[in-house]
Amino acid sequence: MFKLLVFLFLYYINEVEPTLQVKPTTGIPWPLPKSFTEYNQSMIIRPSIFKIKIAPDIRCKILNEAVRRYSAVIAKTVNALNSNSRYWQYESCYSGNNKSEDSVLDSLEVHFSGRCQDTPYDEMIERYRLEVNSPPVSKKAILTSRTVWGILRGLETFSQLIVPSDDGVSIVVKSVSVEDEPRFKHRGLLIDTSRHFLPVLTIKAIIDGMECNKLNVLHWHIVDDQSFPYQSELFPDLSEKGAYDPRLLIYTTTNILDIINYASLRGIRVLPEFDTPGHTLSWGPGVPGLLTKCVAIDDDYGPIDPTNDDNYNFLKQLFSEIANVFHDNYLHLGGDEVDFKCWKSNPNITQFMVKNNITTYEDLESYYIKKLLEIVQNELHTKTIVWQEVFDNKVKISPETIVHIWTGDYETEVYEVTKAGYKALLSTCWYLDHLLSGGDWLKYYGCEPLNFNGTNQQKSLVIGGEACMWGEVVDETNILQRIWPRASAAAEKLWSPKQDVVNITQVQSRIEEHVCRMRRRGIPAQPPNGPGFCIL
Repeated sequence: MFKLLVFLFLYYINEVEPTLQVKPTTGIPWPLPKSFTEYNQSMIIRPSIFKIKIAPDIRCKILNEAVRRYSAVIAKTVNALNSNSRYWQYESCYSGNNKSEDSVLDSLEVHFSGRCQDTPYDEMIERYRLEVNSPPVSKKAILTSRTVWGILRGLETFSQLIVPSDDGVSIVVKSVSVEDEPRFKHRGLLIDTSRHFLPVLTIKAIIDGMECNKLNVLHWHIVDDQSFPYQSELFPDLSEKGAYDPRLLIYTTTNILDIINYASLRGIRVLPEFDTPGHTLSWGPGVPGLLTKCVAIDDDYGPIDPTNDDNYNFLKQLFSEIANVFHDNYLHLGGDEVDFKCWKSNPNITQFMVKNNITTYEDLESYYIKKLLEIVQNELHTKTIVWQEVFDNKVKISPETIVHIWTGDYETEVYEVTKAGYKALLSTCWYLDHLLSGGDWLKYYGCEPLNFNGTNQQKSLVIGGEACMWGEVVDETNILQRIWPRASAAAEKLWSPKQDVVNITQVQSRIEEHVCRMRRRGIPAQPPNGPGFCIL
């Protein structure tokens, strides 16, 4: 703090030009809208009089909560910028007509013409139009959408237009015309709560960052080999014997519904993943007979035993409960990285394979996955997502199953998946646990989901992607800094038009601003580009 005060003192007195790696933009939204026109003017905004008004005045929880939330965000932003107004007088941040006598914007009119919805879903529409002191709506600001989800995204964009005037006297909102909608409908972030337990407040803080970046799916990889923090009401021994601490480090149904509600109010789905038949060692103590007993090898137990019919009855009951708790149209069933050595060691498994004419362990895995898919899709009437190994191993899956691509040559994998007629999600190039020093968001920004030699029909089957923050080396002390702004790169690539996000110099300046914007909102994003600073 002392060094910052000294720097600012010298800067004010001597007008020293700071040495910045990248100079930030001012008031350019992230992710970049589909169509964004700036005008050389602005309007003053004052929290004491500014209101967000919904027309017509309807009872809709998600909109009412959004008005309350974004009113607070706008007030916090204006107050933070006002508190540093002396600094802004020494920095020409925005070359617009920002004189102190400019008109004051007293409200944002929200024109909502659809029906109220309270649960985000996979086909939700997020299109909106925003006019702020533009030729069609001089001296006014109007946000229009036919869906609550579009209103949410438009409010986020509006909040990002608030900047200091270039004379340092006032805080203004830029005059713009915006026509916007996402390029891909599925824009996700995976978190892993098995390797390290994440407190509910940390998960909510992650959701806050997702809202700021217009991501709309929280992929919750909730359990794995290391721990089973999901507290099942039907099978309480799963967490009692599988969690790190069955009293403190668990997610109750109340916790989960709280997180789902928090995310829903921000237009974000919560997609649960319960990965089987591998990655299940923490399940074993709570369900005797579930896992394969290894013979004459170092491991005691391996993947779920696919030959035990009782296991499928257990899985039906458990996944029925999960589907009822999470409410999403989809369940992620995993299916990746199955280690066959334990199955190979067990003579009962071998005898079962001979009896049923199963010749390879890939076929045995397929036998298990096929039965699980039949349970979830046909009996529980829930759609499914699986990791790419399920497709690679030629398991017969329904046309509605989504294949999640995470490893290998993603261009070839996406081509093969879409050629077979399946919808695809991409994560291969957005693994946030793969760290490089410095601003390694750039490597994530270089990923293009449609960079494969497929037909237009194939490319239409790529519904989006996810950044993945696996939990081996992150917990509540560092996960937010690891996610942001690195996941912001994936967020923009999944939202913005491909042709508009190719100038990396401009992108660097915009993400420099966006990091400071997130930090003003309490999201502790890392510096993106080297030397620089944020005035908070």
